[in-house]
Amino acid sequence: MTIVMVSKRVPHAVVCLLTALHMHGIGTQAPKAVWIALDRKARKPRLSGLPVRIVRFSGRMLTHAVVTQEVLGVTILITSPARTVVDCFRYRRKIGLDVALEALRDSIRSRQATVDEITRIAGVCRARTVVMPYLQSLVA
Repeated sequence: MTIVMVSKRVPHAVVCLLTALHMHGIGTQAPKAVWIALDRKARKPRLSGLPVRIVRFSGRMLTHAVVTQEVLGVTILITSPARTVVDCFRYRRKIGLDVALEALRDSIRSRQATVDEITRIAGVCRARTVVMPYLQSLVA
């Protein structure tokens, strides 16, 4: 498990985006690299030999709606399903709008996230104007 090795080497990293979708069982994406979020000012970790994609969050964005999971005895910080969906819309240019839309539909269909939860987190993460039109078209 590459995720466990990355989390063990960088314990303050938050697993996010495609890797979090895969761990939550949302959508059909199989990431080639482990997507992690680090603080905006944190030093880039040396992870030679491990496929890692790093995104930078700051302040509240790094801690809001982050949960812990225990995998093979290692504690992993991971974004919640609703937060993961919102992040997919925030990073839609990197991962693709189709991935974000699939994550939104699948998370609501599987009841891993609610419309209210996604709306609230989108407000905190300053992505409300991006997410709301897609949420409204999905609910309507």
